[in-house]
Amino acid sequence: MYPNLYYAFKDLFGVEWSGLKLVNSFGFFVALAFMIAAWTLTLELARKSKEGLLTYKEEKIMVGQPATLVELLLNFVLGFIMGYKIVGAFIDRDALADTQTYILSSQGNVPAGIFVGLLFAGLKWYEKNKLKLAKPEERTIRIWPQDRVGDLVIYAAVFGFLGAKIFHNLENLDEFAQDPWGSLISFSGLTFYGGLICATIAIWFYCRRNNMKPIHVADAFAPPMMLAYGIGRMGCQVAGDGDWGIVNNSPKPFSWLPDWAWSYTYPNNVVNEGVPIPGCVGQYCNQLPAGVYPTPLYEILAALLLFFFLWSIRKRVTTPGVLAGIYLILNGVERFLIELIRVNTKYNFGSFHPTQAELIAVCSILGGIILIIIMKSRRHDVAPQNIH
Repeated sequence: MYPNLYYAFKDLFGVEWSGLKLVNSFGFFVALAFMIAAWTLTLELARKSKEGLLTYKEEKIMVGQPATLVELLLNFVLGFIMGYKIVGAFIDRDALADTQTYILSSQGNVPAGIFVGLLFAGLKWYEKNKLKLAKPEERTIRIWPQDRVGDLVIYAAVFGFLGAKIFHNLENLDEFAQDPWGSLISFSGLTFYGGLICATIAIWFYCRRNNMKPIHVADAFAPPMMLAYGIGRMGCQVAGDGDWGIVNNSPKPFSWLPDWAWSYTYPNNVVNEGVPIPGCVGQYCNQLPAGVYPTPLYEILAALLLFFFLWSIRKRVTTPGVLAGIYLILNGVERFLIELIRVNTKYNFGSFHPTQAELIAVCSILGGIILIIIMKSRRHDVAPQNIH
């Protein structure tokens, strides 16, 4: 397991760059998932705009203005923080003995922060000065949905993270009660469905405000969301973040199947779960006492296959909302099945003991079915938007 990129680079390339400890393996794959999903989302939104399903919104902007003092200060502050923390981590090899403590502390390198801050402010000044006009003017521009992918990704990231944290703590109230502040600021403990629900609500409001029909945007999101889920689970598998399965003592069904793909102990896992590894020295030196189902690996394979399926049918599914409904059904079925062999907190309702993910997965399946039925019955009410 590679808790962060420092251990990956040390093992694969034989280099020890302490600053890489800042890059959590799970976070790296989540960032990668967002970037690739943003690219596929851009392609889909552009296609739907070309077909007339989505249209632009006219907005007025001022062009030719020099950089304002506020813009320069904001860029300096952002650069200072990055230089102070990130560059400082590379300079001070002992800074990241405890990564989370370092990030949340006042430790850092002031000269590096000032240098990077001035660099960011200078680049902003140069960028604005290059486009400066003798007399700034107001212009009306057309902003298409595919031009808003950056905003959509930011909304999804921010509200998705908040939702994932909230739902995780609701699922683990005992853990939250013991250390509320630590539970909120820790870099582990995220629930996918919580992120999906909160991000969906935020994006719906954003679409309504920017002349984008949410139902068409939902269809465009379906394949990228499935792809992002699969790539995100790569981070769970690589880091060993606790999203593994139950103990698996069953004999391996196929001789060609690697042992780690059937039953795995997740050595050096990022949550330090299990028993000490003999001879291991350092921060992440535990492994599970018994092999478990590597459920993140199974979800990676399932999500990628489902992505290719959704991508292949996206042009043939012409009723708005149906592709989004299919995504909800497939995602719910996949997650419900994986919960059968996955470690998770269970709720107690008499003799009924479901997990939070199972309950939401069932709601996702039912929601997908209802959405398809409704959209099929009112297809004539959802016509392409007119482009003027």
